[in-house]
Amino acid sequence: MSKPHSPSCERNREPILEVLREYFADRRHVLEVGSGTGQHAVHFAAALPQLTWQSSDRAENLACIRAWLDEANLPNTPPPLALDVTGAWPAGLFDAVFSANTLHIMAWPEVELLFAHLFAITSPDAVLVVYGPFNHQGRYSSDSNAAFDQWLKARGAHMGIRDAEAVDALAVGAGFALIDDIAMPANNRCRVWRRAKR
Repeated sequence: MSKPHSPSCERNREPILEVLREYFADRRHVLEVGSGTGQHAVHFAAALPQLTWQSSDRAENLACIRAWLDEANLPNTPPPLALDVTGAWPAGLFDAVFSANTLHIMAWPEVELLFAHLFAITSPDAVLVVYGPFNHQGRYSSDSNAAFDQWLKARGAHMGIRDAEAVDALAVGAGFALIDDIAMPANNRCRVWRRAKR
């Protein structure tokens, strides 16, 4: 099959990689939730060879991810996992979790489920990095994000840009504390949490 291609992945992969170089420098086993086309998985795994980059997505998207992984043929990208946040989660233990442009696509109950499962699949010092647009205290950070949110809601009423404070509350409930919030191009953010010791 021909590989799917996301122009936004090409645009954002280098800024995201700079964040991952810092926060995943001492990590070894990463779960990517919602790998989409698979472009990020290939790019980040090639640039960060110390990581085993485990991609995942809903079953219907796995063939696209495999096309990218098979062509790259990297030693640190195992076959993608079928993962729907409403279903069964992988049994492995990960010291890092990454997700890009997923929270605004999922319904809010699915976002809640994503965070609710993190504690069971992560190590005690795990790092979580989420990339995408966020609102702050219910306000858009830019006119372009306001327009994007309207476009999302026209596609599906369950979609929408999430409030950073609400997502932080879910992270805290899962045992993660916010350690960084990095401005990215196109009015996006990389928010970084670390699992707090209990």
